[in-house]
Amino acid sequence: MIRTAALITALAAGLSTAACAQEAGDYAVPAGADDAPQGLAHAVFASGCFWCTEADFEKLDGVVEVVSGFAGGEEETPGYYEVVRGETGHAEAARIIYDPDVVSYDALLDHYWVNVDPFDGAGQFCDRGSSYAPFIFPADADQAEAARASLARVEAELGRAVAVKIEPLDTFWPAEAYHQDFADNNPIRYQRYRFGCRRDQRLREIWGERALGG
Repeated sequence: MIRTAALITALAAGLSTAACAQEAGDYAVPAGADDAPQGLAHAVFASGCFWCTEADFEKLDGVVEVVSGFAGGEEETPGYYEVVRGETGHAEAARIIYDPDVVSYDALLDHYWVNVDPFDGAGQFCDRGSSYAPFIFPADADQAEAARASLARVEAELGRAVAVKIEPLDTFWPAEAYHQDFADNNPIRYQRYRFGCRRDQRLREIWGERALGG
């Protein structure tokens, strides 16, 4: 009986992982700066735990898909545990596939800022270390210019320097399938993590009513 229950649990986990991979679709592949899907655009942001970054952006109109993964490091095909141990130089990040006719890159930047602690460059919220540091990874010169302008506006508004770094996108590496759509597929675990990390509380301390995008 125990073996049967264990087998059922294992099969369910396998089906869940397969479903995650299917939902991520064609976007769950390594992507360079020039690899935006035809007719769409992409943007890569890091704001700590990629489960949260993914969930934060998926609520926006015009966003087609969000993929959890890694950016900013030099090692190829990084794995989750290597990244969080600081072995690869990557940060947890999310790749946003969006329709620029519906939502602009500037709007994505605005949404990014109110979902990140801009003063914490050593991690985000309860997650510490370089793999959780905040970054904007522009895919081209226009995105880079917009990112720098938005950072300057935020510093002027908040009256102090921010710790978010802007680095050109080299390669975005998707994370393992079980990380994709984590908030949707594991709602209880996700909410416990997010609440325990005091992510939303800290965002409201910084951004007030604008936190989380309203």
